This record gives sequence, C-alpha cells and structure tokens, in this order.
Amino acid sequence: MLFIDQWITAYLAVVAAIIGAAGGSFINCLAWRTVHREKITSGRSHCTRCGHLLGVLDLVPVFSWVFLRGRCRYCKGKISPRYLAAELLMAGVSLCLLFRFDVSLSYLYYLGFSFLLLAVGLVDLESFRIPDRFQAALILWWCLFLPTHRGELVPYLADSLAGAVFISGGLLGISMVFDRILGKDSLGGGDIKLFFVTGLYLGAAVNLLNLIVSCLLGLLLGLVLSRMANHSENEENGENKAQPGTEKRDSGQIPFGPAIAMSSVLCVLIGRQLTGWYMSLF
Repeated sequence: MLFIDQWITAYLAVVAAIIGAAGGSFINCLAWRTVHREKITSGRSHCTRCGHLLGVLDLVPVFSWVFLRGRCRYCKGKISPRYLAAELLMAGVSLCLLFRFDVSLSYLYYLGFSFLLLAVGLVDLESFRIPDRFQAALILWWCLFLPTHRGELVPYLADSLAGAVFISGGLLGISMVFDRILGKDSLGGGDIKLFFVTGLYLGAAVNLLNLIVSCLLGLLLGLVLSRMANHSENEENGENKAQPGTEKRDSGQIPFGPAIAMSSVLCVLIGRQLTGWYMSLF
C-alpha cells in the first residue's frame, strides 16, 4: 500500500511522522510524571519550572519548542532539549517502521514497543530505575498481538521464550558472579528484566545481537555522560532546586536502559537481516 502512488507514500510518511512526534511528546510527559511521582491523570500539562498550565500552542510537537526557542512562554525558563529530541527521534522511528513494515499490524505492534521503550529509557536516564509497570505494559502489549501469529504460533512462542529466558537467565548468572567478586551490584535487576521482555519481541538470535549492541551503545553513552556531567551539574545547581522523586547522579553510575531501548529498536529494523546474513556465512 505504501508505494501504490508517490502521493500516498508522502501522505502516509507525514502521518507516520506526526504520530511518532505526538507519541514522543506524550511519552515525555509520562516519563517526567513517573520520575516526579505525579499521576498521569492528575491534570493538564504544566511547565515543570513555574507550574503554569500549558495551552494548545505550547503543546504542538517539535514546533512549539522551536518557535518558543526552548523557553517557557510564561516564566521564560529553559525547556530541556530532551523534549525536542524525543519528539524528533520518535518521528524518525515511526517513519523507519512504516518503510520497514508498510501499513500493517506489525507497524502498530513495533510502534507501541518503541513508545514503551522510550518511556523506559527516559525514566532510567533520569532516575536510574526501570519501573516494573513498564515491563508489565510491554508484556501485555506482546500478549495482545499473539493472535496475529496464529499461523505460526508454536515456533514463534518457542523462539520468543528462548530469547527471553536464555539471554536474561545468562545475564542473571553472570551478574551474580560479578556481584560476589566486586562486592556490589554489577547490573541492575530492571535491566535483566528488560532483556527478558525484549527477547519476547526479538527472539533468541536477535536478542543476543541486541545484548551485544546494547553493551556497545552503553559504553558510548557512558563516555558522553561523563563528559557532560560537570557542565550539567553546574547548570542544574545554578538554575534548579531539587525535585521530589529524583536522585542525584553518581558520576560512576551509568543508566543502561536507554542503550537497551535504542539497540532494541535498531534490532527491530535490521536485526533479522544481520543475523540471517551472519548465519549464512556458515
């Protein structure tokens, strides 16, 4: 359907980008309220600095941040560029999923997966924790689409459960060994649970690739965060007071959730092709 006509292709691409950006905006709000212990149903969106309720023109994904030059319309305080970045990122992810899966249930399935992964990454980046409610939501989303695999349900379930149990189980065993050697936690329990969940979506071979890519992205993220730490800490201390529900960043602590989330989306897009190419070499 996507390539029936160039105008249809352009139209669907614009719609997919809008859906992605709007979803990214909502997930930003969800993640912020989760970290700061606000209910998602507690009322309209508000400025995180002055608390002023935001109007319609303040909530247009991407454009509001650009036209307001990254500042609140009411208190002129800076709005984190993470809002713009998440909206642009999800617009791009939605477009990539559309061109990968066309207009299909698979597009919807993996778009929901990506939105939930974004929530996981944003919360972990700010609070160093992955709430179990997000893990549960990911499992429920996976279960919801199980009937779409009715023609190959048994092999699909076998591959999914293998990817979940073997990768997360192996990580748990390695983590327990390193915990005993180092005398401290080497890998968070939330990260291990997240690899269990991604295994359900990706299967055994692709989730193993996901683990490898996640480690590489985690190292890169750690380097970036270490370089930004002093600048960010000085800026936050100068402009913000501590918010309830947040935790002070430890310079030696690296959130792994964002790396797993990014890697998982990449594996959805190209993971099966890469693992298929690798296996064809033998």
